[in-house]
Amino acid sequence: MSPASTGASTIVGAASFVPAADSRMTPGGPGYRRMSFALFLAGVATFALLYSTQALLPLISGDFGVAASEASWTVAAATGGLALFVLPMSALSERYGRRTVMTASLAVAVTVGLLVPFAPSLGALVVLRAVQGAALAGLPASATAYLAEEVRPKALVTAIGLFVAGNSVGGMSGRVITGWVAQEWGWRVALGVIGALAVGCAVAFRLLLPAPRHFTAGSLRPRVLARTVRDHLSDPLLRRLYAIGALFMTVFGGVYTVIGYRLTEAPFSLPQGIVGSIFLVYLVGTVSASTAGRLVGRLGRRGALYLAGGTTAAGLLLSLADSLGPVLLGLVLITAGFFAGHAVASSAVGKTATTGRAQASALYQSAYYIGSSTGSTVGATAFHSGGWAGTVGVGVLAVLGVVTITVFGTRAARRRTFAAAH
Repeated sequence: MSPASTGASTIVGAASFVPAADSRMTPGGPGYRRMSFALFLAGVATFALLYSTQALLPLISGDFGVAASEASWTVAAATGGLALFVLPMSALSERYGRRTVMTASLAVAVTVGLLVPFAPSLGALVVLRAVQGAALAGLPASATAYLAEEVRPKALVTAIGLFVAGNSVGGMSGRVITGWVAQEWGWRVALGVIGALAVGCAVAFRLLLPAPRHFTAGSLRPRVLARTVRDHLSDPLLRRLYAIGALFMTVFGGVYTVIGYRLTEAPFSLPQGIVGSIFLVYLVGTVSASTAGRLVGRLGRRGALYLAGGTTAAGLLLSLADSLGPVLLGLVLITAGFFAGHAVASSAVGKTATTGRAQASALYQSAYYIGSSTGSTVGATAFHSGGWAGTVGVGVLAVLGVVTITVFGTRAARRRTFAAAH
């Protein structure tokens, strides 16, 4: 099937063909560091904006007089907007280019980010956050497709791991900064500071990212897009990877939406600045995401997913303790397991899809952020009705789903191997 008939670019459609003189980037080669740092900054801006209200939820609840389950919509609306628009944005990137779409998305998102602090009501704040999430939808799928086209296959997991590491740094810095700023000047000023930080990242991203050399414009025809999406959804391995990404993010979204409420209440009763600093554990995610390539090399993809799921589950159970030390260690394990699992699953999508990689990645991102929205709302609701144990219960069920899907994939791979051998 030709690239024009699938909606994929020429290079993506010919992913199995590597020319004798491969001009794609590789670690240590020309442009690789600039590209890595630019996408790292894009990841920082994306996660800093996307989850900017998460550490501030107790303050937002108090200011507007609403419960955790209502305030959590400021997070769920942003991730839900991203989930809904990531596929259309990926189609635009096939037609107009990855760098163009990423630049436009960041420009709109940072503009909305400067308006968010002035929201007069919770409803207005939720609407602005939904628009911001929809704008940010142009980043994840386009970035992954850009890397798949511009980086040599052997370096792809490492390159995507660095982008995911930028996500973790953005999520961490956004929450830490907002925590301390909000403690002194309130949540509105804190969101304004994050907006300014994102503006700086967006400008640097556009100046640093090398122009694409291996992109060929595809089609925007809805029928072509629908066929490409149908092909991806009919692939059993891609379906499993999408479900794994959604379930991992359900755990992560639920835990970090609710953890602020838990730590500001008895028996911990921590001030807002200290609660924001708890998100320094994201540094663990930076390390685990950037080393995902080596983990897959040693254990294989499914082995790495088993380890990530087991680490996340151990962290959830440890966080049930009523003393701060075990809770912090539990958050470390949850964060490490989540980011490792996400990096492994998202890079596997890029390798599995041989055509329409932007759409394949967009479907993964859509499932991933649907998981985030689900985790935020369900986790907050479970916390309201059953306390922290309720949120942990939701997370454990999601991890069991990851393990079950991975076991099914392992058995399917063994059956294929057996059939090929005989």
